[in-house]
Amino acid sequence: MRNRIIFTVIALFFINVAVAWLWWPAAGLILLTGLLLTVTIHDAMQKHHSILRNYPLIGRTRWQVEMMRPYIQQYLLEGDTEGTPVNRMFRSIVYQRAKSSLDTSPFGTKMDTYAPGYEWIGHSLSARAVQEMDCDPKVKIGGPDCKYPYFASVLNISAMSFGSLSANAIKALNAGAAKGGFYHNTGEGGLTPYHLENGGDIVWQIGTGYFGCRDKDGHFNELEFESKARHDNVKMIEIKLSQGAKPGHGGILPAHKNTEEIARIRGVEPHTQVDSPPRHTAFSTPVGMLEFIDRLRKLSGGKPVGFKLALGRKSEFIAMCKAMIQTGIKPDFITVDGGEGGTGAAPLEYTNSIGFPLREALAYVDDVLVGFDLRKDIRVIASGKVFTAFHLVKNLSLGADLCNSARGMMMALGCVQSLSCHTNRCPTGVATQDPALAQGLDPYDKASRVFSYHQKTVHALVDILSSTGHGSPQELNRTHIFRRVDQQQVKRYDEIYPLVKRSCLLEGNIPERLRLHYWEACAKSFMPVSQLADIEEETKSVSNG
Repeated sequence: MRNRIIFTVIALFFINVAVAWLWWPAAGLILLTGLLLTVTIHDAMQKHHSILRNYPLIGRTRWQVEMMRPYIQQYLLEGDTEGTPVNRMFRSIVYQRAKSSLDTSPFGTKMDTYAPGYEWIGHSLSARAVQEMDCDPKVKIGGPDCKYPYFASVLNISAMSFGSLSANAIKALNAGAAKGGFYHNTGEGGLTPYHLENGGDIVWQIGTGYFGCRDKDGHFNELEFESKARHDNVKMIEIKLSQGAKPGHGGILPAHKNTEEIARIRGVEPHTQVDSPPRHTAFSTPVGMLEFIDRLRKLSGGKPVGFKLALGRKSEFIAMCKAMIQTGIKPDFITVDGGEGGTGAAPLEYTNSIGFPLREALAYVDDVLVGFDLRKDIRVIASGKVFTAFHLVKNLSLGADLCNSARGMMMALGCVQSLSCHTNRCPTGVATQDPALAQGLDPYDKASRVFSYHQKTVHALVDILSSTGHGSPQELNRTHIFRRVDQQQVKRYDEIYPLVKRSCLLEGNIPERLRLHYWEACAKSFMPVSQLADIEEETKSVSNG
């Protein structure tokens, strides 16, 4: 140890002599040497880091390089089809469309078209001219119990709360939505003045914390909800059951992002970490959930009400559908969030390993709704890594009516995927509550970029549809998308995700792959029937005892 310290000090001395000879005065040399020597002795004597203890001062290089690694990798080393969570190719197309730059590619595809997982849509010799197409297709959302149906764009802004995003980011997103005629989902953080300032259409999301419509104990407040839900800008209400990036966990707002203003809007204590409960207190069963939907629809004056979920236990969704048949109450829409969904902060195990990915979840939800003959009254919204028109095409083919994008819209705002959302140090002012950083985002400039990204992506969707001979997005289905399964097989989506017959689950003609989940599902509980029976038996035993 002593020899290493002596060696380091001698090395520092000669380094400083060389530097001083070139351009430093002697006083600077002495000061720098003393400072570095102090750090060296401190490192050698401390006991927390073995590397620093064994290699004083020099060992600090490791942490510096490690800190710079993500930036070096992203800016200098990664290829166009590399990079996570979003690869450079998709980031680039969002930036190009947001800035109205040239968004065509030279020299052919950079993807390996013979790699397993490669997907494409077949074109048609009956292709149409783009000029013949509706360049702003809309989808009607609102079932028979809805008084004020909403006509939504096929691409919209997914749920991102004020708190997770800065006020300027929220204003920019909403202004872009107002200009482009698409909706802006508030996220579970509540309806704020920044969502209403620019007049964009709003989907107000009600999470398990009931932020913006809660009492002092954190339970649902009917009067607070009614006064805000009837606002002209609020077009739909979405009940958040779970989120793809952290299903069953509840949202997380770190303490350093929970400012006085955010706490006032949410009805919580400022400067504390706010963890949304993992489940709702306003209901506990599928029937109770539908009764809550009916209650919100009446309180809002008849606006569309739906729910968002990341698919977990399959029997739970069938239980919801059984409850719809039993009560006659249906949601106007269902948002399916994939396990690959984004988040500002979540435990690693949740982002990596909990919840169904979007494609499997979307096909399953569509199949079950068709099997119960509920699909005609309920619109399905897909959310999870939607960046390009082909992502829209894939989701629409699998059963979605429209899509939401969060990270795509963030990148249109200027997000550079610095992966610092949870630190409050977002360098672009998007995901921060630091006023010094947030002021760098000009909401009026970025609103035009959000508008441009949306407009050009929807136009690209229409362009694809014209090449495949389709007149509208509603004509897409699982027969239109192909996937290379391996080197010997290419399958269509309808071969990978077989379609079900309408009303088959009502008629008892249950497909084999749905049979177990169907018999486990019960309208009076989210739990599988087998577990519910065990709990009821245990409750009886305790009562008798």
